[in-house]
Amino acid sequence: MLFLSPPTQRGENMVSYSLVHVLLVSFPGQGHVNPLLRLGKRLASKGMLVTFSAPEVIGKRMRKANNITDQPVPVGDGFIRFEFFEDGWDEDDPRRQYLDQFLSQLELVGKQVISQMIKKYSEQGHPVSCLINNPFIPWVSDVAASLGLPSAMLWVQSCACFSAYYHYSRHLVPFPTEDNPEIDVQLPCVPLLKYDEVPSFLHPSTPYPFLGRAILGQFENIDKPFCILMETFQELEHELIEYMSKLCPILPVGPLFKDPKAPSATVKGDFLKADDCIEWLNSKPPSSVVYVSFGSVVSLKQDQLNEIAYGLLNSCVSFLWVFRPPPKDSVFEPADIPDEFLEKVGEKGKLVQWSPQDRVLAHPSVACFVTHCGWNSSMEALSSGMPVVAFPQWGDQVTDAKYLVDVFKVGVRLSRGEADKKLITRDEVEKCLLEATVGPKAAELKQNALKWKAAAEAAVADGGSSDRNIKAFVEEMMRKSIEITSKSSSLNGNVEELRV
Repeated sequence: MLFLSPPTQRGENMVSYSLVHVLLVSFPGQGHVNPLLRLGKRLASKGMLVTFSAPEVIGKRMRKANNITDQPVPVGDGFIRFEFFEDGWDEDDPRRQYLDQFLSQLELVGKQVISQMIKKYSEQGHPVSCLINNPFIPWVSDVAASLGLPSAMLWVQSCACFSAYYHYSRHLVPFPTEDNPEIDVQLPCVPLLKYDEVPSFLHPSTPYPFLGRAILGQFENIDKPFCILMETFQELEHELIEYMSKLCPILPVGPLFKDPKAPSATVKGDFLKADDCIEWLNSKPPSSVVYVSFGSVVSLKQDQLNEIAYGLLNSCVSFLWVFRPPPKDSVFEPADIPDEFLEKVGEKGKLVQWSPQDRVLAHPSVACFVTHCGWNSSMEALSSGMPVVAFPQWGDQVTDAKYLVDVFKVGVRLSRGEADKKLITRDEVEKCLLEATVGPKAAELKQNALKWKAAAEAAVADGGSSDRNIKAFVEEMMRKSIEITSKSSSLNGNVEELRV
């Protein structure tokens, strides 16, 4: 157990009782952990104590991959530490495959565990001043409200997707229905979205309706957080953010991975240890390598995997491919790299199970990014000045692809998503790869991408839009912390008077 002690001498790395204490509670998914942990580092760098909590099922993996210990790690003017909790199920429990069941279990156990955790911190003399969660676990704000604590939520998708879920949950504009599945959707300050460009969990044909229900649960609780922090930045979705800010207390604070005051190397949240691929990239000429990664969840069927592989081979480009077959107990069909593929590729290609993606996207040898268009990957690409080949599958990915290609103009489209039920052939893969890496189109994409990189860097720099928003959020948390302390002191004083 970690006990907090005041510094015994100047310069010693001990956590002070005077630091405002923030508790982050994350859903145990890689795409949720990364942005919330990055936010934690940002807050710690501003002089706060941040405790990051999530189920132990991923705690084991995070400790192993990142050498995480129980000790607080100094970040900027503050500290970050970890405390994982058991969710009541065995690690190999088959019910974990069914999100509806797991979310119910997580809420049942989590409400009790987080409340006990907060009580323990208070008894140790370092009470929690604010709780922050990410989507899928809206009950965290219920815990905060029951204890008289403020809460905030980190939205880990784009503002455009937030707007889609908000308007859908309140029935403000027409969306596709079973009777009319192919209608377009017009949201305020958003380009017209085709039926297959709306977040697919909202479409009646989605095979993953439970994911839509999980996200919409956050919107049923949307009035409880005093602030909705958003992994985007003002300049990226300016008009829409201005509009949605009138409806919800939104603060864009991204790109969270690109914080000059809290280097990503300080604390990592990967579930797998990244393979060493930087030396291989160093051996390649500038802008000669295609980086391929479909994130931590997307798993392609064997026939589509074959077409991607041979499209890469036929294009004659060098490539770095993040690939691992789905686990044995996964709901996804098993798929693997085609026989003799690596022999044919030779030194032109490299496969890894996981990569240090932020370093890869910033590497001068990388020319473009073949991506599933998850928002974390989209933000990292935009903020690194990296053109993309958009290969969305489902969820927010189809909306992100629309923006990357048609609005931000940094990519070429390879697919329209899983709902299209179309096999993307190796010829189409080869065509898009060449379009994004050589010729006038590639130069235009790179120029646009570099503009977004400059805008992202300006947003997180001192005085930038996201930096100002983080400072405003920290100041509000400190103000609320003082209020909580004053009420507690007043209540204790009244109790003493009654005793007298």
